[in-house]
Amino acid sequence: MKRQRSRKGAPGIVEVAKRAGVSPATVSRFYNTPDVVKAPTRRRIEQAATDLCYIRDRMAGSMHSYFSGTFGLIVPTIDNAIFAEMIDAFSSRLHQHDRTMLIAAHGFDLSLEGSIIRSLLERRIDGVVLVGFDHEDVALNLLAERDVPVISIWNYESESALPCIGANNFEAGARVTRHLIELGHRDFACLFPETASNDRARDRISGVLSEAARNGIDISGDRLLTCPYDIGAAKKLAMDVLSKSPPTAVLCGNDIIAQGAIYGCHALGMTIPEEISIVGIGDFRGSAHMVPALTTVRLPARTIGSKAADAIVAMSESGRPPEPFHQEIEFAFLERGSTALND
Repeated sequence: MKRQRSRKGAPGIVEVAKRAGVSPATVSRFYNTPDVVKAPTRRRIEQAATDLCYIRDRMAGSMHSYFSGTFGLIVPTIDNAIFAEMIDAFSSRLHQHDRTMLIAAHGFDLSLEGSIIRSLLERRIDGVVLVGFDHEDVALNLLAERDVPVISIWNYESESALPCIGANNFEAGARVTRHLIELGHRDFACLFPETASNDRARDRISGVLSEAARNGIDISGDRLLTCPYDIGAAKKLAMDVLSKSPPTAVLCGNDIIAQGAIYGCHALGMTIPEEISIVGIGDFRGSAHMVPALTTVRLPARTIGSKAADAIVAMSESGRPPEPFHQEIEFAFLERGSTALND
C-alpha cells in the first residue's frame, strides 16, 4: 500500500491569487494560457508564486493522494564515467522497487538547481537525491515547503543537516597524499577543480593539504593549481607545470584530470613513473587500463547509487529519515603503475 503524500505547508492557487490580488481563475489562466493575462498581472502572479514557493501541479486530476513512483536525481554532470556508474546503479535499484527516475544535470552551476527542482516538483516526484552538501537555499526551501524526502549522496559528513550516503572525500585526499609521501615525494603539484561550490573537491584538497602539512610539506603558489574536469585543459596545465619546474609527483583532483596529466607527460616525453608519479581520485572506468595504470582511490559509485535508491524509496513510504541518518561508504586505495619510489 502506497503511503499518502503529505501536503504540509504546500500553498495552492487560492493563496497565490490572494497574494497577487487577483482571482483564482486568473491564476489558473496564467498557468494554462498565459498570453491572455495582461503583463502586469502576470508579473504579480509570478512574484506571488515565488514568494510562496508555489509549485504548479502538472498531474492535477490524476490520483492526487498517491505517489507517482518517480524520483528525481540531480547530478553535476552526466558527462563523467563515475557519475554514469552511480546513475546506472540508482536506476537499476529503483526498477527493483518498481519505481523510476527523472534525471537532470546542472553543469556544476548550483544556481540552476532551484529551477530544476521546481520542474521536478511540478511532476509530483516522490523524493529528490542531490549530490554533495553545497546547495542554494532556494533549492532546499522548495523541497522543505513541499515536505519532499531528500538525501545527499557522494560525500560524507558525520553531522550534515541532510541525510547522506557517501565516501569521506577528506580522507580520500589524505590517503593519496600519504601514499606519495611514503614513496619519498616531498615536491608535488596539485591539479584540482574550483572548490567554491563543490564540497567534494573542497574536502579532497583539504585532506591533501592537511596530510602534507602534518609531514612538514608546503603546497602553495605554483604547486596548487586550479584545473577543470577536462582532459584537454589538464594536459595543457600539466605540460606548463612540468616544462618549467617539474615536481616529482602530480596529485589530481580526480581521474579525468589525472588522465590529462598523463597525456601531458607523454607529450613532453617524460616517463611515468620513472621521472614523475601521478595519482588520481575516483577510479573511473578505464583508469586501470591507462598506460601506465593509474594509482587512485576507488569511490564506491555503484554502492552509493544502490543504497541511495533504497533509502529514498524507504523515506517516501515511511515519511521518516533513513537509518542510519549519515552512512559512510568505504573507499579503496588502489596502487598501480603510475607511482614509484622517489630516488
